[in-house]
Amino acid sequence: MAGQLAGKSHGRGKRRGYRAMADINMTPFIDVMLVLLIVFMVAAPMLTVGVPVDLPKTNAAPLEQQKDPLFVTVQTDGQIFVQESAVELGNMVPLLIAVTNNNPEARILVRGDRTIAYGKMLEVMGTMSAAGFKKVGLVAEMPSGPAATSARVGAAPVR
Repeated sequence: MAGQLAGKSHGRGKRRGYRAMADINMTPFIDVMLVLLIVFMVAAPMLTVGVPVDLPKTNAAPLEQQKDPLFVTVQTDGQIFVQESAVELGNMVPLLIAVTNNNPEARILVRGDRTIAYGKMLEVMGTMSAAGFKKVGLVAEMPSGPAATSARVGAAPVR
């Protein structure tokens, strides 16, 4: 009787081997994290600017990247896009001023198809420069070859 008052019973009818497990099974957690990693690795290249254009190739060195540059795209038919919104040349500057919060130091990258007329590109870039935007650059692709990779680079800013 004194043994039962101590709180421990060694009788046969009691549950003895069922205790709560103290460690966490990490395998499902690691599996989920690896699947998420693969999903983001596949989805990240698809998050670029959505207007298709055939960029020219250049050997210029890549410029240091600024966070969230503004893209202006000129397609082969001369249609102009600010980010993914089509815009006329006359309405481009007010839209750029509104998007950049009237910041002349905002980084603007111009993407133009390789077959577009040189005069159209100069007209678009000249319009931005005349509006007071100081950091206007061109986007091109590295030429494909054994030493070059296909990456977007920026040319020197237009002054």
